[in-house]
Amino acid sequence: MHSFRYVKGQLQCEGVALASLAEKHGTPLFVYSQATLTDHYSKLDRALAPLDHLICFAMKSNSNIAVIRTLANLGSGFDTVSAGEIQRVVDAGGDARKCVFAGVGKTEEEIAYALRQEIYSFNVESEAELKRISKVAVRLRRIAPVAVRVNPNVDAGTHAKITTGTYENKFGIAFEQIEGVYARAAKLPNLRLRGLQMHIGSQLTDVKPFQLAVEKVVPLVDRLNRKHGFDFFSVGGGIGIVYRDALASGDPAWWLTKEGKKVLTPQTYADKLVPLLKPLGLKILLEPGRFLTGNAGALLTRVEFIKKTGKKNFVIVDAAMNDLIRPAFYDSFHEIVPLKKKAGATVSSDVVGPICESGDYFAKDRPLAKVGEGDHLALLSAGAYGSVMGSNYNSRPLAAEVLVNGTKSAVVRRRQEIADIWENEQTAPWQ
Repeated sequence: MHSFRYVKGQLQCEGVALASLAEKHGTPLFVYSQATLTDHYSKLDRALAPLDHLICFAMKSNSNIAVIRTLANLGSGFDTVSAGEIQRVVDAGGDARKCVFAGVGKTEEEIAYALRQEIYSFNVESEAELKRISKVAVRLRRIAPVAVRVNPNVDAGTHAKITTGTYENKFGIAFEQIEGVYARAAKLPNLRLRGLQMHIGSQLTDVKPFQLAVEKVVPLVDRLNRKHGFDFFSVGGGIGIVYRDALASGDPAWWLTKEGKKVLTPQTYADKLVPLLKPLGLKILLEPGRFLTGNAGALLTRVEFIKKTGKKNFVIVDAAMNDLIRPAFYDSFHEIVPLKKKAGATVSSDVVGPICESGDYFAKDRPLAKVGEGDHLALLSAGAYGSVMGSNYNSRPLAAEVLVNGTKSAVVRRRQEIADIWENEQTAPWQ
């Protein structure tokens, strides 16, 4: 469920008309719903209630500090992949002691920073990394909590660029090698073997891959726990969201069935996994990102031109691939709707941005309400891997971001000024 819906023909986020936000703050503009963030976190938290658990939000999906603060206030931990992300958590009022630190290329400086912040655990991706963490911990005279990331070699059946759990991926250590890795890690100084972690991929809309991976890894966790005395097992993230018919998913009844398909809800997920995990007697960590933020956000954009070529109807908008790269990067689908509901027949359209790349598009041959210059559109399900993956390509400023709470709204990132783009650049002395 989410909080974007038409009310009297006007698309709203909670109690705020999106057209009013576009008028006030300009476009491109990301809009986030605090109610949706809260709802999704709470549903997952309740579903996992039979377990001692910690939800660690994968903040790579959306690292705006207002989003972080919203989740921190609910008790969330954080899945981080850089020292910068840990610092964002701290600056936003989150607890570094509820942070796990993942990623395949942690530097010595990042490891030292994380140790000083007393993070919950490092999710370790290689034996070389274990040795580096040990070396830094010895130098700082600290004990480093670690969990090795096991690669269970389970195909999640998702997009090739977001699968992470097979031996073709750069992440984790092969299932068959894990026990030997832990035996060697136990001999390294200043390490605390605190648990085991896995993550098989993103945007999974079927519970079966999660179930298969957990069934395979739980016996391994049990054996390692008996030898090393674990505190936790992290099952990673990856719960998918609705992208197609996203507007309809704001209806609570929609989650039950849609076109005859069951939807993966937190309760469906928990019903399969809780019975497998509870006998371990360990704290269970979960690292959702997209599930919490994806349908909590929309990207608003203004139609600049309509261009007809005889074969195509191009709707040229002011947002671009530098604002939301998912369609160009993954061929991803985002539902596109007008802020003011329109009646009448749809027009097959390509929705494209102004960047000088053929890949700068949001939709191709998409049935779209007939729109004209000056109309505004919303790209739904843009709360995850949207603004956070933004760039200044073509010297375009980063979009502004707004958080909505009921009938209130606030800018939570101001629109970047053009001159700010090159503020850290300078000419060479001889020029």
